[in-house]
Amino acid sequence: MADINGYPYEIAPLPEEEGGGFVVSFADIPGCSCCGDTQEEAIEDGQLAVVAVLDALKGVDRRPPRSSLPQP
Repeated sequence: MADINGYPYEIAPLPEEEGGGFVVSFADIPGCSCCGDTQEEAIEDGQLAVVAVLDALKGVDRRPPRSSLPQP
């Protein structure tokens, strides 16, 4: 598991019957996931999704979810 914008993520392959490629999901941000044809594309789209979620929360005066990663 690694982190995108400070949030841990997991990446997994998608079955061919579901279109193939990869899905990235974020345990600390329920419902936030993205797909890509390659792992790199999924991660890049995941970065955009995290930013979009954080911006949306800020727009309605809600705190962003806490990351489960250890803080320095």
